[in-house]
Amino acid sequence: MHMRYLALAADYDGTLATEERLNTETMAALRRLRASGRRIILVTGRRLADINRVCPDCELFDFIVAENGALIYNPRSRQETLLAGPPPTVFIEHLEKSNIPFERGRIILETTLPFHTHILQAIQKLGLELLIIFNKGSVMVLPPGINKATGLDYALRELGLSFHEAVGIGDAENDHSFLERCECSAAVANAVPKLLEETDIVMRNEAGRGVVELIDELVDNDLSRVSINLEKHFIAVGQGDDGKNVTIPPYGINVLIAGPSASGKSTITSGIMERLMHQAYQICVVDPEGDYGMSSKNLITLGHQRHAVEVGEAMAILEDPKINLNVNLLGWPLSDRPAFFGEFFPGVRSLRTRAGRPHWIILDEAHHMLPKEWGHLQEALPWKLGETILVTVHPGQLPGGILSLMDIVIAVGPQPEKTLGEFSSATGLVFNSISCPAHRKGYAVVWFPRRKEPPVSVRIIPASGEHLRHRRKYAEGDMRHSSFYFRGPNGRHNLKTQNLVIFSVIAQGIDEETWLYHLYQGDYTRWFRESIKDPYLADQTERIQQRKGLKPEETRKLILNLIEARYTLPE
Repeated sequence: MHMRYLALAADYDGTLATEERLNTETMAALRRLRASGRRIILVTGRRLADINRVCPDCELFDFIVAENGALIYNPRSRQETLLAGPPPTVFIEHLEKSNIPFERGRIILETTLPFHTHILQAIQKLGLELLIIFNKGSVMVLPPGINKATGLDYALRELGLSFHEAVGIGDAENDHSFLERCECSAAVANAVPKLLEETDIVMRNEAGRGVVELIDELVDNDLSRVSINLEKHFIAVGQGDDGKNVTIPPYGINVLIAGPSASGKSTITSGIMERLMHQAYQICVVDPEGDYGMSSKNLITLGHQRHAVEVGEAMAILEDPKINLNVNLLGWPLSDRPAFFGEFFPGVRSLRTRAGRPHWIILDEAHHMLPKEWGHLQEALPWKLGETILVTVHPGQLPGGILSLMDIVIAVGPQPEKTLGEFSSATGLVFNSISCPAHRKGYAVVWFPRRKEPPVSVRIIPASGEHLRHRRKYAEGDMRHSSFYFRGPNGRHNLKTQNLVIFSVIAQGIDEETWLYHLYQGDYTRWFRESIKDPYLADQTERIQQRKGLKPEETRKLILNLIEARYTLPE
């Protein structure tokens, strides 16, 4: 499995350094960390010239975030990037006239206590928008929106990483912003009391020795002891009867969501996806039927019925840690989808090894990509998946070797015991159907098969945009067994319409007798209500059907206009 933590972000004074200097033990530990394949980012309030003066080897760091986040420096290319402008000239002149002692960087202005009161009075008097940050005895003045977190975010993105791949360590008040954002935060033993209270780990040692302690654990075991305790990152899969969320950790877990069609698989999957994206985990959905194209404004869809997405296209988009991708496979024939996935997944695995992303992979209708009889399974997949959600109708449609990797099984639909039993039979993991909770509408059954605990019933927490989740499927997808057939009287036609686009195209050209035959039998109303699951469209169509004074062409035009207005059909 890939490493979880790929970068260390560390403060300088009081953290890496004591009395301005790095000792040889700390420098050796930093080199050891780099040799493990991880990156190091120095995050300091100091000016760049100061760091170059006191640090014996700045090339230990991939980036230096200086001036409390305002200046980014690449020690190898020697390129500087400023994230803001300098303080206003009128402010500088006012401080000089008032004899306030201060030092300037490219952007930062720094003084000491107790001159912060004079600084605040000057900002108020001049009507400026500036930020005051305290760092033990120092007082820093910066433009609004600039802190160590913004600088670290820029450096990580330059490295193709996100905060979720970072461990941060610091000691002072101005370290709060970047430590709060890191997936795991640490404080050296000499840190200010508030930091000691709020970080995930407190080291036993002070300053550089504390950093060495952290690096040793990172290299040895990727901070495995900490991962299970980082509940602030856990993702809710449902809500128990006690009102508490049933959660899963965001790393090292595989999830199976299974149950019959229209039973709630997409609802629970969309909810989990939304909560992952809310916490800025990058997700990649492989979507064979076009179900998720409209499920979230934060999800970019690549591919459609007329464009078979290429592996290279998808991988290029995933390079940006802030983009969540939906890979729509409607352009790929069913028989070619396993081969596509066989090429796509190794690319994803390589990106995960290098950058830790995408954090989660969701395979909807997973049996399309991983059919039970597929002969290339061992070549395409590693012995562990990690952070993967498989969605399918029947667990038995997937290879047993894949099912055996699942840590959590979520059964939806009226017969959860049947779904869990099918999973149990395929994997050999013991399941007692007597312990399975009865089905309740709006609920799912969650089972952790490796725990000695019975399955539990949870209320499904839908995504906030749940009402949109199937619109693209109904408009452009392949509804297969729920298709509408224009047959006409005596069954003289057999025209299949597997979505609303095709329905509208055929409806425009079908003969008048066939159109009216289905209209007055209520076939359109029934299909819209039961298969499209759109009661409004069904009700309006029923009203049109009952208006006997309308001409045949008028009924056709009204219904097609309704469809276009609600589903914005493509041209």
